[in-house]
Amino acid sequence: MVNAKVFKDEVKKLIEKIYETQAANIDATAEIMTNAIKKGGVIHIYGSGHSVGLGIDITDRPGCLVPIHIMEMTDFVYYGGVSVEEFTDKVNIFERRPGMAEKLFNLYDLNENDVFVVISNSGINGIVIDVADLARQRGHKVITITSMTHTLAEGSRHPSGKKLYEYADVVIDNCGPQGDALLDTEKEERICSVSSITGALIAQTIGTEVVRDLMEKGLEAPVLWDETLEGAKEHNEKLLAQYEGRI
Repeated sequence: MVNAKVFKDEVKKLIEKIYETQAANIDATAEIMTNAIKKGGVIHIYGSGHSVGLGIDITDRPGCLVPIHIMEMTDFVYYGGVSVEEFTDKVNIFERRPGMAEKLFNLYDLNENDVFVVISNSGINGIVIDVADLARQRGHKVITITSMTHTLAEGSRHPSGKKLYEYADVVIDNCGPQGDALLDTEKEERICSVSSITGALIAQTIGTEVVRDLMEKGLEAPVLWDETLEGAKEHNEKLLAQYEGRI
């Protein structure tokens, strides 16, 4: 029977699996991000559906790296002149229209040193693949976070027939199950989607390694300070001003 203890035990196993199997990929990602930050680059994060939560978890809070920018489809409404009615059209679905990745990129101030992190549990849908593909075409490093179990079990929905991981410089497997739900109820349904948990774990672990890399190189990590620290307001305002218009 499923219960809280079963969930805890299964999540612990999943966390251990990530650290045992993905350490090299996490280290490689941290190195790419460190080099980007050293050169004034920004880390752009794009995720479909709940995957956007990974970016939210590591931005705008104490201890987070500042040069991280979340790419969101809603930015078309806020900055791109698209009406709410057009954006929410249920017939001509906005994000499935041709050329959306390029239009999304055009909303932002990108430079050659920027890195892209693209997240999708399935890694088979059009827009995430388009974003990763366009980033690679423009010469950016691309990190993908996906469930390899899930993505290898299903066919691509992209016209190219490819999947998200095929466009990556580094692939991080979140080690989650097909369909994302972790626990078997012994009936038809499964419960407890875990990609939000694994996404936050992976993101915070990468952040830890980036800060370590920067400190070992004798560089100051561009991290938001807790407002209770003396000088935090001035530190944070100066740091945010450095990346104004880019994050």
